[in-house]
Amino acid sequence: MTYQTKNNTFEHNGTIQGLYDLISEQGFEGMGSAIQVLMNEAMRIERSRFLGASPYERHPERQDHANGFKPKTVKTRLGALEFKIPQVRSGDFYPSAMEQGMRSEQALRLSIAEMYLQGVSTRNVRKITEELCGVSISSTEVSRLTQKLDVEFERWRCRNLGAYQYMIVDAIYEKVRRDGCVLSSSVLIAYGINKEGKREVLGTSVSLSEAEIHWRTFFQSLVSRGLHGLEMITSDAHTGLKAAMQAVFPSVPWQRCQFHLQQNASAYVTKQSNKAEVASDIRDILNAQNEEEAKTRLSQKMEKYKDRESKLVSWMETNVPESFTVFQVPKAHRVKLRTSNLAERVNKEIRRRTKVIGIFPNEDSCLRLITAILCETNDDWIQSKRYLPEDN
Repeated sequence: MTYQTKNNTFEHNGTIQGLYDLISEQGFEGMGSAIQVLMNEAMRIERSRFLGASPYERHPERQDHANGFKPKTVKTRLGALEFKIPQVRSGDFYPSAMEQGMRSEQALRLSIAEMYLQGVSTRNVRKITEELCGVSISSTEVSRLTQKLDVEFERWRCRNLGAYQYMIVDAIYEKVRRDGCVLSSSVLIAYGINKEGKREVLGTSVSLSEAEIHWRTFFQSLVSRGLHGLEMITSDAHTGLKAAMQAVFPSVPWQRCQFHLQQNASAYVTKQSNKAEVASDIRDILNAQNEEEAKTRLSQKMEKYKDRESKLVSWMETNVPESFTVFQVPKAHRVKLRTSNLAERVNKEIRRRTKVIGIFPNEDSCLRLITAILCETNDDWIQSKRYLPEDN
């Protein structure tokens, strides 16, 4: 059999010996040609096995007929390699060696996409691929490759839900470029805890607005996917959230995050010297053993500040009771449900990843990265132990 290489032609019935001769003659520079020869010969042999006959052989068990070769260029670290893909008339054959190469190429592309999702800038991704593969990939190509994940992520975001005992929702903000301007987009995320005390990421949504319509649409999507059985929702007092919950979950009690409540209180303290004392008193209210005790402590603190912090007292009367809902759930569950700390821990990981990106080119790219992080988080939670202790 004769093989044509870049610099010479050699003929050898033993392909392996011919490869040895080629590499011995040309050294490392001959590796590319050697791989071409090996792959082309392997694919030719595989086609013969698929056909059930050698070239030009008449055989009663022949399955099909050869139909020439189709050229294919594959970029590698050794340069661009030209392969001859054997064809058959029916079109039902494709060599497994090249199929494996195609899967490897797809794996490489997904790895590039994952590097982006892990927070590696597109500029750094390009440097990495040039070093590893000898191929320059533009930032546009990297972004295009990540879009291949969209189908998988959309399927995950739209998966069917079921019964959940509690839900924790939160919103974070990311910078997104739109119409030449950099705007702040709100990312809504919902977490569920089922009867077995296990956590799960229920869904996410990205929009330039955190208005009531965005929250309401997000909640409605959760319900349409089968969410039911909620006994309480925990969140911060985000803009539009309360109105959306009233519209979609009118009978589900709402627990205002106690941690954020304490932080919000400082904005209503007029004297800097009083802030530490006020924070301590609010913690004392929230650490009560039951709702009646909490109401009593609230009345006492309001009486304490009525003459020196009237603005604070007015705020406390309306807002602090919104964090008493947790007293309605079993005591064993209260520590984990009194705040939205579950969401805050995930937010910290999201910000660590998105910090590298800085400004997203559009909402789709923001949603893609956030979804990837949430998928990873959800997979970890599925394998972990229960989040809430058993109610004894």
